[in-house]
Amino acid sequence: MKRRQWKPEEKLKIVMEGLRADCTVSELCNRHQITQTQYYQWRDKLLSDGSKVFAHGGVDKTEERLKSEVNKSLLQKS
Repeated sequence: MKRRQWKPEEKLKIVMEGLRADCTVSELCNRHQITQTQYYQWRDKLLSDGSKVFAHGGVDKTEERLKSEVNKSLLQKS
């Protein structure tokens, strides 16, 4: 069986969907046909490496919106 190659944009979209908490992680993973382990690896990578996006100078509106969504989602879950 050939492994699926995910584009970075697709990974980000899936992780952001999970952070918004519109559904359970299990439902999200079933819908996208990924394992929960894969989802959590992508999420952890985004959260740990996300600050690198801001290290190269100015931030555009999309990046600001994504950071805001992540922070809002994390606050809602706690």
